Amino acid sequence: MTQQQEQRRTFLKQTAGAAAATGLLGICSRAFAQGPGDGTGMGTGTSTGKAMGQLSMAEMARRLAAGTLTSSQLVEEALAAIQNPAGEGARSFIRVHADTARSTAARLDAERKAGRPAASPIAGIPISLKDLFDETGITTLGGSVVLAGQPPAARDAIVVERLRRAGAIIVGRTNTVEFAYTGLGVNPHYGTPKNVFDRATGRIPGGSTSGGAISVADGMAAGAIGTDTGGSLRIPAALNGLVGFKPTQRRVPLDGVMPLSTSFDSAGPMAWTVEDCALLDAVLAAELPRPLRVLPLRGLRFAVPKTFFQDDLSPAVAAAFASALAKLSAAGATVTELPMAEFAKAPTINPRGMITAAEAFTWHRDFIKNGAARYDPRVLARIKTGETITAPDYLQLLALRRQFIRSINTAAAGYDAMLMPTTPDTAPPIAEVVKDDDTYYRINARMLRNPSVVNLFDGCALSVPCHDAGTAPVGLMVASIGNTDHRLLAVGAAVEAVVTPRRALSS
Repeated sequence: MTQQQEQRRTFLKQTAGAAAATGLLGICSRAFAQGPGDGTGMGTGTSTGKAMGQLSMAEMARRLAAGTLTSSQLVEEALAAIQNPAGEGARSFIRVHADTARSTAARLDAERKAGRPAASPIAGIPISLKDLFDETGITTLGGSVVLAGQPPAARDAIVVERLRRAGAIIVGRTNTVEFAYTGLGVNPHYGTPKNVFDRATGRIPGGSTSGGAISVADGMAAGAIGTDTGGSLRIPAALNGLVGFKPTQRRVPLDGVMPLSTSFDSAGPMAWTVEDCALLDAVLAAELPRPLRVLPLRGLRFAVPKTFFQDDLSPAVAAAFASALAKLSAAGATVTELPMAEFAKAPTINPRGMITAAEAFTWHRDFIKNGAARYDPRVLARIKTGETITAPDYLQLLALRRQFIRSINTAAAGYDAMLMPTTPDTAPPIAEVVKDDDTYYRINARMLRNPSVVNLFDGCALSVPCHDAGTAPVGLMVASIGNTDHRLLAVGAAVEAVVTPRRALSS
């Protein structure tokens, strides 16, 4: 164990002692698909009096405004869940902001009591932050040990500035695949948090925003802020029964965010509901909060591409996807399967991730030159493929991508959204994924296959749960062309209401 890892574990233990003093260490992981509520807004969890993992952010905001819930209560519950020795906190968080979270909560509670209006609907609500976003005075590690000892950030990332101005309480920095460069969620430096489903087996959380997903699934945060270069928000959301939103790339500024691929990187939220993602998205995009408009399903037109996205689906995903389409049709939506042969070109636009690798290698080459041995070997191998890509090849691929974007924009015209499975498989066991390189890269390619295409055509997309309650989580991807984010959220909320298993959420 490195000195840095030892210091981190010591810090977590110390914070756990403080959390134990609150008597809240008994908080447990929340089921991702609980039974319907009991009419009180707290569902089957009412008797515990817990809010984290039981209430949506929208409901938390209402109760904070009404004075029936405090930010301090939410923070203590979040910290207790993080420090629960039976939970995934130590693998989900790289750094915990216990003291600042408590002090911020106390200040916001005092301001509410004094009658000061909240800065935004998310004010006073615990949020987790992926370890790619700069925070003043903290070295952004990117889920790696390569950057240990580098100077701390001189200022917050723009996203972080906006969250703080909105009153969000950042409880800590979450684990990620090293430098966000796979869709599996495996991290040999800080551990791999286990998927919320089938903890006994220990399944992958999905990546790269792995810790962010588990922070929400286990009630350690009400929402998570992450990045999505090829599915890094939508994959872990799909595998853990959450909602993940990848906005149009230029919607949210990336200043102060560690890059992977400047062509494909986007920043966005993950939460329990589409409404919660919309609340977070408004803050990230510096927009005034407004109620989420939920469109009636009757009259909406959905295109279901038969090309590419439905190839070689696992039986569980194929069944859940077919069931979701049937439910939407029964609810009055027009669901049309189309060839949409334009998508057949997707593998040729970014073959073997060449654009991503070229841009990643450009950023990493000096660190590799001086410290290649400190990288996760599997991540390093992917980055180093960018070393051999020539400038003419890179520029040609960018030109092909521009043509691809135009072709998809044309093909999707006239439809409210496109529907496809977020991933072709449910979460496999961690032990299976890491047993050898061939298996690791094969499963990673399958996880990235569908969601990465949305980054390729510069679109926006949601992953919403569509599995049956009690079964392995499956995500339904609701995708649209670029700069249609507001309408996509409205469409996604309508889809969610029909296909997502009910939880103990009052929203």
